Amino acid sequence: MILVDTVYQTVLALANKEQRGYITPQEFNLYADHAQMAIFEQYFYDLNQFKRVPGNQTSYADMTNLIEDKISIFKKGPTSTSNGTLLSALPGSSGETFYRCDSVFNVSYDKVVEEIKSADVYKTQYSPLTKATNTRPVYYKKDGKIYFIPTSGTPQVNWIRKPKKPNWTYIVVNEKPLYDGGGQDFELHSSDQTELVIKILQLAGITIKDYNLTQVAGQEEVKTIQQEKQ
Repeated sequence: MILVDTVYQTVLALANKEQRGYITPQEFNLYADHAQMAIFEQYFYDLNQFKRVPGNQTSYADMTNLIEDKISIFKKGPTSTSNGTLLSALPGSSGETFYRCDSVFNVSYDKVVEEIKSADVYKTQYSPLTKATNTRPVYYKKDGKIYFIPTSGTPQVNWIRKPKKPNWTYIVVNEKPLYDGGGQDFELHSSDQTELVIKILQLAGITIKDYNLTQVAGQEEVKTIQQEKQ
């Protein structure tokens, strides 16, 4: 977890260092959400890339393990269906928002349920060779729901939620906003704090028409990525 107040104060300090402009709390919260989601979504792209290369024998240096560790806090489930027919878009009991399936398993038949594209449902189900059965179940996603074929059994879904939106909340003292301690911190891994600051600065640089700030932030991001991959 990364403290939202720490990030905001860092962003303000860097943006104001050379009188580059003030970033309001409202602007920061908007940029922060975009930046966090960009880094979060990059986890899955990077995981796919690193899985294609052999891992290091030293576990802490294995990028695959590191990324999976970052993702692990967002994993939820297993969540069962009520009737084995469909599963709604999986908002959690505490307000978590569904991002993607991690794995689907039918406990009644002890089988992994494979995903197919919704556009292929009718085509695959008309062929005896590809038609889903209890021993070869499938699911597809459409309109925010998950449908299972066949509908018998009890599918369970392990899923990944989205990170909660960061929120820097404040009170106004002497016409200045001061953090009130009641906000929502970033849920990203602490190692992503530098990249988070840089991405917010990039968004701020575009908004305040300071393209030089965006360029500097981009150079710092490249430097950070190069260091991480060495």
